[in-house]
Amino acid sequence: MLKKLFGKSVTEEHFVSPVNGKAVPLEEVPDPVFAEKMMGDGIAIEPTDHTIVSPIDAEVVQVFETKHAIGLKTEMGLEVLLHIGLDTVNLKGEGFDTFVKTGDKVSAGDKLVTFDKAFVEANAKSCITPVIITNYEASEYTLEALFPEQAIAGETQIFQVKKK
Repeated sequence: MLKKLFGKSVTEEHFVSPVNGKAVPLEEVPDPVFAEKMMGDGIAIEPTDHTIVSPIDAEVVQVFETKHAIGLKTEMGLEVLLHIGLDTVNLKGEGFDTFVKTGDKVSAGDKLVTFDKAFVEANAKSCITPVIITNYEASEYTLEALFPEQAIAGETQIFQVKKK
């Protein structure tokens, strides 16, 4: 986190998995908007669970009305999008419960959303959950992704971002 330590700023942030599952490169997400990184860079998780937690200490800047996505902003200024599933906006919030609101401060591991995994699997394209840095600029930051076979929500590091 970006914290003042003896007058200095730390300029890297570590992200943990927002859900239990397998981490995969964005290029493997079956949606070109994510796979071609049109929204930004990051990683995706193929969930084995139904609880989404915060991947980092941040402020909640957006809870989508359809509950399928949450926007966060970190202390370093990174804008993070957690997008639960593909084409889940069409579910109009059905199958999702949120536990935060805009303006809330969250810590890594805090519960944000639960979803009915069976319902989403039956009614949407996929449950895959991209974690995107929407304001990622390769000229300003470096992103080092890790791809754990079994990521544990709130514990397993999935990537880090460093300010250049």
